[in-house]
This record gives sequence, C-alpha cells and structure tokens, in this order.
Amino acid sequence: MHGLIHDDEGQGLVEYALVIFIIAIAVIVAMGFMRGQLQTLFSNIGNNLT
Repeated sequence: MHGLIHDDEGQGLVEYALVIFIIAIAVIVAMGFMRGQLQTLFSNIGNNLT
C-alpha cells in the first residue's frame, strides 16, 4: 500500500505526454495558418529539383 502512494513514475510520463500533445497541436495550428507559404515553398523546392 505504501508503494502506491509514493509512485510518481506514471505522473511524469503523463506530464511528458501532455507537453508533446500541446506542442503537436501548436505545430498543426501553425501549419494551418502558414498553408499557402508552405505550398509555395515546397513547390519551389520541387521545381528546383527537377
């Protein structure tokens, strides 16, 4: 019973998962706002490679 009260490993894992989730959401939102610029950038890269 004493081990269950002081087990913090799961809490740290959940905190890391939440941070990664928030960063992923921020990246997705940023890519949505910059969609036109990203399309132009990748088009230019593709045209320069061919």
